[in-house]
Amino acid sequence: MAHPAQTNFQDAASPIMEELLRLHDHAMMVIFIISIVVLYTITLMITTSLTHTSMVDAQTVETVWTTLPAFILILIALPSLRLLYMMDEVSDAQLTVKALGHQWYWSYEYTDYQDLTFDSYMVQTQDLAPGHPRLLTVDHNMVVPMNSPTRMLISAEDVLHSWAVPALGVKTDAVPGRLNQTTFTTSTPGLFYGQCSEICGSNHSFMPIAMESTTLGAFENWSTMVLQD
Repeated sequence: MAHPAQTNFQDAASPIMEELLRLHDHAMMVIFIISIVVLYTITLMITTSLTHTSMVDAQTVETVWTTLPAFILILIALPSLRLLYMMDEVSDAQLTVKALGHQWYWSYEYTDYQDLTFDSYMVQTQDLAPGHPRLLTVDHNMVVPMNSPTRMLISAEDVLHSWAVPALGVKTDAVPGRLNQTTFTTSTPGLFYGQCSEICGSNHSFMPIAMESTTLGAFENWSTMVLQD
């Protein structure tokens, strides 16, 4: 979960998020090197006492400043394209969950189970238990088994919403009349928080997402309990 004054990403809880962190570090290193080279060049140009007033053509310089940026763009684009294809791949899902956005809460339907549906509302501040985060705690968590590929089908009932869990590297728009899908695999147990990432009205900030990753046995016990209720 994010904390005050945090300047970096949350810890990765899925393979996709781990790849996103690697791509971020790779791009930041490239940007850092470019910045150092540019600052060094500016410093040399400002401090030098040499001038060349008769230069009208510099084919070598023009070749370098054309090919070098192209090479740098390729250096960033190739791992980015690889990651985009990995994020778009939806196959061999062991569990399918449908998330439907409302003003202003989420409802979940486990399509592999009969009648396993529930609404997830934010817990009001005055009702919070000690230690539970404000504006992120919900009355019913979405629960998934750890290390099991999960397919999310995401839509909305009224206006545009967006289902996003940063620790998983997942952010998918919920569009009325359209069924978007994404997939993720949690690599660690825990409780991961997200929020609607599309401005959807006056209570946009009050429809959080709480997703719990647990063992397969604990997930089966939870689903049985919910079905009995």
